[in-house]
Amino acid sequence: MKFTYLLVNLCSISIPFAFSFERKVAFFKNWKALFPAIIVPAIGFLVWDSIFTSQGVWGFNPQYLTGIQIYNLPLEEILFFICIPYACVFSYEVLNHFVKQDVLGKYARYGTTILLYMLVAIAFKYSDRAYTFWTAILTIIFLLYHLVFLKPDYWSRLVFAYLVILVPFFITNGILTGTGLENPVVWYNDEENLGIRLLTIPIEDSVYGFLLVGLNITIFEQLKG
Repeated sequence: MKFTYLLVNLCSISIPFAFSFERKVAFFKNWKALFPAIIVPAIGFLVWDSIFTSQGVWGFNPQYLTGIQIYNLPLEEILFFICIPYACVFSYEVLNHFVKQDVLGKYARYGTTILLYMLVAIAFKYSDRAYTFWTAILTIIFLLYHLVFLKPDYWSRLVFAYLVILVPFFITNGILTGTGLENPVVWYNDEENLGIRLLTIPIEDSVYGFLLVGLNITIFEQLKG
């Protein structure tokens, strides 16, 4: 079905957008900070996406696309970097509103430090695998910036929100990588990743997603003040 990827995007953003006007959270009041927080990372990720697409690191199945392309990326892939971040930042704000307790607290920093060391080891060992290496390197830079320089008080809540977001992430990304479908919407060249899948999802996607959502929330928090 050629509208599959488009429908995944629309379903991802539909409920968050509809509830953006709910009075308790009133997420629409933060749109001024939200839109730059979505657009700035999207530009970088789309450049990365375009390069990897041209190199065959990953690609898209035309069977599930409308056929509209901008350069070498389908329209749906571009919309992904708008719809998914919107839904994720909305979820972050909703969790902050309704979960007053800092669930992870100092454990978020400990977990982040462990992740950092793991990514450094992975980057060294798998420098020949483009998706694995660059996802690790860019996430290392992101984590170091937060741990050493920024030291934000919202970090534990960001990590907690992402752990919660992983549930819909596995559903959405599962569909895109072929769960329940005849073929994947987005295919991956396993020579450029670890070849480890969570169902149909390359394990790198969970770190890639953390980097994207982390950048969205970081910029959102800085602009929101």
